[in-house]
Amino acid sequence: MSETEPDHDVLGRAYDGRLMARLWAVTRPHRPLMLLSMALFPLAAAAELVQPYLVKVAIDDHILKRDWAGLGRMALLFLLTLVALYLLRAAQSYVTQITGQRVMHDLREALFVHLQRMHAGYFDRNPVGRLMTRVLNDVEAINELFTSGVAAVVGDVVMLAGVVVILLSMNWRLALVTFALVPVLVLAAGYFRVKARESYRLVRTRLARLNAFLQESLQGITVIQLFAREREEARLFGELNGDLRHAQFRSTLFEASLYAGVEALGSIAVALLVWYGGGQVMTGALTFGGLVAFLEYTGRFFLPIRDLGAKYTVMQAAMVSSERVFGLLDTPPEITTPAGAKASGPASAAGPADVPAVELRNVWFAYHGEQWVLRDCSFTVGRGEHVALVGPTGEGKSTIARLMTRAYDVTRGQVLVDGVDVREWDLTALRRHVGLIPQEVFLFAGTVENNLTLGRDGAVPAAEVERALARANAARLVDALPGGLAEEIRERGVNLSGGQRQLLAIARALIYNPRVLAMDEATSSVDVESEALIRTAMGELLEGRASLVIAHRLSTIQSADRILVLHRGRVRESGRHAELLAAQGLYARLYELELGRERA
Repeated sequence: MSETEPDHDVLGRAYDGRLMARLWAVTRPHRPLMLLSMALFPLAAAAELVQPYLVKVAIDDHILKRDWAGLGRMALLFLLTLVALYLLRAAQSYVTQITGQRVMHDLREALFVHLQRMHAGYFDRNPVGRLMTRVLNDVEAINELFTSGVAAVVGDVVMLAGVVVILLSMNWRLALVTFALVPVLVLAAGYFRVKARESYRLVRTRLARLNAFLQESLQGITVIQLFAREREEARLFGELNGDLRHAQFRSTLFEASLYAGVEALGSIAVALLVWYGGGQVMTGALTFGGLVAFLEYTGRFFLPIRDLGAKYTVMQAAMVSSERVFGLLDTPPEITTPAGAKASGPASAAGPADVPAVELRNVWFAYHGEQWVLRDCSFTVGRGEHVALVGPTGEGKSTIARLMTRAYDVTRGQVLVDGVDVREWDLTALRRHVGLIPQEVFLFAGTVENNLTLGRDGAVPAAEVERALARANAARLVDALPGGLAEEIRERGVNLSGGQRQLLAIARALIYNPRVLAMDEATSSVDVESEALIRTAMGELLEGRASLVIAHRLSTIQSADRILVLHRGRVRESGRHAELLAAQGLYARLYELELGRERA
């Protein structure tokens, strides 16, 4: 399955040998549990199939002959088979559940690891809600395959085979009366199988749409509230939720119809057995106990067929979900470490002194097709040089920062770090070498200390954390928190202000200590006091390292060694603040506009 393939294109089948082979391979670490589960099926079937025969013996040899002592022994034997059956079923259920949970755990872990390796463009094209459906709902459906699907089908096959053998051995003529309805069952099951497949595909499609909408709405809840769109969003959610409900109703209707149809055919079979078998009892061709046993075995024959609808739904869900899960796992990351790249990078950490720390060489880049964001863009950032990048919104400034860390690959041209194309770097080494502080700082749910020490294997010394906080002007912030470094940060850092998150991000970068740093709009949305703190912290952070600072507030980058003005995807002007003002070009106009806004 391609990464842009819509959900409704995944048709699925109730059984797909290729997918089952892959699922079987996934169970390899848990194969002993699978084999144990399989071994319990014939034992449980034997314990259940012997019961009607014990009833036959009890009637014919003891009840009709008034042998109460013998009847007591048969009753005790029947009770023992019941106990054995319940113990075997309990063990079987436990083993299959454990197996399913372990397989589900392995699949979810594999999916999460794989998703972490996907490039940024993949997440641009795939809604997070859909990916969550893959990791959560689809893996849960595969779990049901092991606990209620394959297990039930294997048990049913063993049961049906045993019933057929016993009925034919007891009275083949009476058995044919029961089997006469099988062709009708096959036709009914085939019809409802096709309908169930269509309805289930619709259910999965609408569930994925609902998940994607819900995830997007919750992420944008502040915007929804700001523009008073609650009623409209509720209406849209209601439509999607209603579509899912109707699809579920349709699926349930076919399942119920199959269940009722099989139940009716089973009742007809019992009526035929009573009519035909009763005649044989009166002629002495069949004992009364034998007729009762036949009726019991007939019930066990139709029971698994009656539950076919539910089992088919489980199998259908598992096959559709397996197709999606393996489709995701088979989608290769577009951005990977090249073969032969060293974990420490392609060259020495510092690189030759005369080679720029960062160079964009004739870079063209577009997120979609040929809608170019950057057009033949070229510039360099020298070692220890502080370069600022300015320009109107949408000119590709943030894109350049992401190309430096290889979140995306250039369409044409080259991005070089230490004179080496980033496509030749080991990805981990590159992202250790080139750090990025994005405009929207992301903090994970967890403690302040955990967020500060991201990217460092093992514990970071407390003294190093304290030094970083002091240099980032964040020590006072952390001291003011009730828990200090152990203070819990809520999801996305919502219990901190934008300026506080930026200060923690700067402290985190100081601990991470990259040799090259890109900082995207660090003071774009903070108050004056926070901006002053961030400016001082930035001075500490940028000292001694090559840096590219993206800014809309031109007042924050006047001390830069060089200012690059980006326009229409190219660097149009380059120089220091005073030089660019004197040139009366694009930078001067941007500066005048900013002064005008501040005076207003």
